[in-house]
Amino acid sequence: MSESPVEVIDPGVMRDVLGHFASGVTVVTADTDDGPIGFTCQSFSSLSLDPPLVALAPARTSRTWPRLRELGRFCVNVLAEDQAGLSSAFARSGVDKFAGVSWRPSRQGSPVLDGVVAWLDCTLWAEYDGGDHTIVAARVLDLAADPGRRPLLFHRGRYGIAEDLGD
Repeated sequence: MSESPVEVIDPGVMRDVLGHFASGVTVVTADTDDGPIGFTCQSFSSLSLDPPLVALAPARTSRTWPRLRELGRFCVNVLAEDQAGLSSAFARSGVDKFAGVSWRPSRQGSPVLDGVVAWLDCTLWAEYDGGDHTIVAARVLDLAADPGRRPLLFHRGRYGIAEDLGD
């Protein structure tokens, strides 16, 4: 039985269709000799309970991920619903992303941003080719959550759920 050739999927259509899946928004951080660094990442999920692993997928164009990879440790900060500004700030390049941002060091020394819903202190476990992204598996060393906070969601190209935004 011969297989049919795979049709090419238009990236814009794929982005639109997958935009119907609401995702949380995270900021991945680390502290370096030159100061703290971080980037926004919405491709994040739980991977394994035993061992405790999470997965994230930074873009191959990220200039911050290679520095975090080199360190081998980082903190995943799950943003709260009122932290869309942090998401936007950490998505920019070439600026001091930590200007005016309050944080405290985790036990491993990575920045835990104030007011987040949850945070997970991690070490790099493995990396895999993910096309225009890198799939990162990370071992969780420490974590905590604030049950009184609600997460920031990204849905259909905007923060929040489209129905909540009058769509």
